[in-house]
Amino acid sequence: MARRGARPALRLFAALAAMTVSMVAIVAQLIRLQIVDAASLETLGAKQRVRSVTLPARRGTIYDRNMVPLAISIPARALYANPHDVVNPETTADALSVALGIEKGLLLDRLTRDSSFVYLARKVEVPLATRVLALNLPGIGAFPETKRVYPQGTLGAQVVGFVGTDDTGLAGIEAGQDSVLAGVPGREVTEVDPNGHPIPHGRSAVTRPKAGKDVVLTIDRNLQFATEDALDRALLQTGAPRAAAVLIDPLTGEVLAMANRPALDPQLFGSATPISIRNRVVQDAYEPGSVNKLITAAAAIEGGIALPSDVYSVPDHLALFGKVFHDFAPHKTERWSYNEILAHSSNIGTIKVAQQVGRSRLYAMLRKFGLGEPTRVGFPGESAGILTTPDKWSATDMATIPIGQGIAVTPLQMAAVYAAIANNGVWTQPTLIKRLVADGKAQPRTKPVSRRVISSFTAAQLRGMLLGVVETGTGKPARISGYLIGGKTGTARVPLANARGYSNQVMTTFIGIVPVESPRLVAAVVMDNPAAHIAAATAAPTWRNIVQFALGFMRIPPSYGLDPADDRRNRSGTP
Repeated sequence: MARRGARPALRLFAALAAMTVSMVAIVAQLIRLQIVDAASLETLGAKQRVRSVTLPARRGTIYDRNMVPLAISIPARALYANPHDVVNPETTADALSVALGIEKGLLLDRLTRDSSFVYLARKVEVPLATRVLALNLPGIGAFPETKRVYPQGTLGAQVVGFVGTDDTGLAGIEAGQDSVLAGVPGREVTEVDPNGHPIPHGRSAVTRPKAGKDVVLTIDRNLQFATEDALDRALLQTGAPRAAAVLIDPLTGEVLAMANRPALDPQLFGSATPISIRNRVVQDAYEPGSVNKLITAAAAIEGGIALPSDVYSVPDHLALFGKVFHDFAPHKTERWSYNEILAHSSNIGTIKVAQQVGRSRLYAMLRKFGLGEPTRVGFPGESAGILTTPDKWSATDMATIPIGQGIAVTPLQMAAVYAAIANNGVWTQPTLIKRLVADGKAQPRTKPVSRRVISSFTAAQLRGMLLGVVETGTGKPARISGYLIGGKTGTARVPLANARGYSNQVMTTFIGIVPVESPRLVAAVVMDNPAAHIAAATAAPTWRNIVQFALGFMRIPPSYGLDPADDRRNRSGTP
């Protein structure tokens, strides 16, 4: 009897033990789910039922100095699908392919994904998006976004730049001022069920985006157009594959035009060449050639070493440090004043003066004029150029650097040098951004840096020498009826890319000041390897075409005592 009674007790004990183990396991699982893993599980659940969509901010507009829009954002739509709600992917893909011009296979792949949200097309124009939604295709929707467009087309495209699909600046001002233009995006958060449908009374919140600031450039659309048009004609006439130009107000440092050729279409940047995308005025450095002789002259006159009237014996060649240097054209030994040395662009005369100046004084003057460092004009990727310190100069550098070889500058750096001479010896930092505008209100900008480089007396002497270059020397093709112009030609061979020495290609430059007695404008033109390897026949006439328009447009009066209708000075021939 006792043995039989023990069996139920044993079974009861076993059942109780099993229940106890089960309860412990359940409690342990509850502790893990509700305490240990609670945070991670809550996050996982939120990811599955909460949909967050970024609401893009309106990107700021880029204007020229007269508030002509150069880059604007217009309303657009992003078309999307909830594949869980698409009834017939095949039919839907057919309809969308016809409407959007997108390959059916690509659309079908997106419509059959295991997801509650996929993009079908971005930056769709509103009328087209409206027509797509009117098809009433299940699972297809749209939400607002913006599309970047460039109303002036290719005008100033290398300066303005462009954006990517997500409206992030990729080049130019669009990239350099991206943080200013972009604004602050908003966010829409919605709680949805497994099929992507909003849950009634579920979580819903909207943070409105904050629009970006507008950027007003110093560029003038009309001057920019005239400059680019002149460069286009110059490429056809000279055979040069590339050219660049910049116009500066020497009193304020404001860049009035900054042009590059070949042209760039910012809406089609994906198919553009790297050369057409670059703003070579600020991003590419080159050996300037004879336009650098003006800095040598500045060091000589400012240092009391030479005056424009000083006379030198100038042969057509000179042997120095085992190398023979030549003037451009053979000539007998001449007795030339420093004025005439610059007018004839004599390498030998300039080297003779530079030997008196010395390397320390010459280097100091190059640095004062801003060579070897970026101008900080406000453009991304600006080059500092190349200027080594005197302790690294070779023996022949004291012959090559004074005539513009063995150093590298950007066109903007060298234009700023001439602007300083036009501005009575005061170098003013070039500026490309005139102001920022937020909510319709202009924001104050930091005043451009300025510094005195040479005395006003030296600057006046240099302007007189530049006038002689245009009136009697290599710069004759730049003359304009009624105006006194000071300028300088420069022709320099292009260094070999992967070896010492120079190629057969050249860069031609002309930089000029107008009117020389009361400067209002400085312009620089640089041309890559034109058929005629001489600045007087390529860069100088192009400069004249640009500036002739600018003088009329800016209403700059003729030089005192000169009749604009008298063009005899321009018919006297060119060297």
